[in-house]
Amino acid sequence: MNRKLLALYGLKWNPFSPELPTEALLATPAIEDFGWRIENTHAREGGFALISGAPGTGKSVALRLLAARLAQLPDLTVAALAHPSANLADFYRELGDLFAVELRPHNRWMGFKTLRTRWLAHLDATRLRPVLLIDEAQELAPALINELRLLAASNFDSRLLLSVVLAGDTRLTELLRRDDLLPLGSRIRARLTLEHASREQLLECLAHLTRSAGNPSLLSPALAQALADHAMGNYRVLTNFAAELLAHAARRELTRLDEKLFFEVFHTERATPKRHARSA
Repeated sequence: MNRKLLALYGLKWNPFSPELPTEALLATPAIEDFGWRIENTHAREGGFALISGAPGTGKSVALRLLAARLAQLPDLTVAALAHPSANLADFYRELGDLFAVELRPHNRWMGFKTLRTRWLAHLDATRLRPVLLIDEAQELAPALINELRLLAASNFDSRLLLSVVLAGDTRLTELLRRDDLLPLGSRIRARLTLEHASREQLLECLAHLTRSAGNPSLLSPALAQALADHAMGNYRVLTNFAAELLAHAARRELTRLDEKLFFEVFHTERATPKRHARSA
């Protein structure tokens, strides 16, 4: 939204935009607990962690909040894999770029050795394992997942060199049940399973978003309840509905969003088509 429209509603930013600043994201108790475990245990001991859930339940938000939390730790290296569907050669290229290591993807052994040497040096210097965050991890190829498992540990699997947080939908949990991936599945030490939100959780999310954006009364109570009732427990659906209503209200320069606007925009009843009289 442009500044004029933000000023119309007294907003610092669009509370329903995917590009919210980190401080505007809602950290639920489950996400807060998971972040504490990663910060105080996982980053210090290494291994794999898993965030799973259906689309729209908050996996990417959990990763954003976790990344911001870990960024406050001095001497901790935090990297995010951008291309989980890459082949093995490109996977090594991206790891080399993320951890500032010059790799030759055609020489996989040297890349394997160089990365582990870098992580080991980081561990010896800081007593913290580098953290690798992977969103949309259901796109990872099984061979790449196994390569990552072998990269992340040394000394007969007794010394963990890397902390890896995988985030993905239900396809990821199904993928990890494959026989060839059971060795990694058994190594997951921390889990955050995100479920569809309750009506109360959706209302809390709307209140948090509008309050952090600077206008807690942006939505009427009746409208907030209507949005929560129609979002099917999905945070993404909730914010998409609210964003569409805000755009309609801004175009018409309405000062407040209410239930009337909801039914005008998202009317569910269609006019019954008129029957044409049969010709005699």
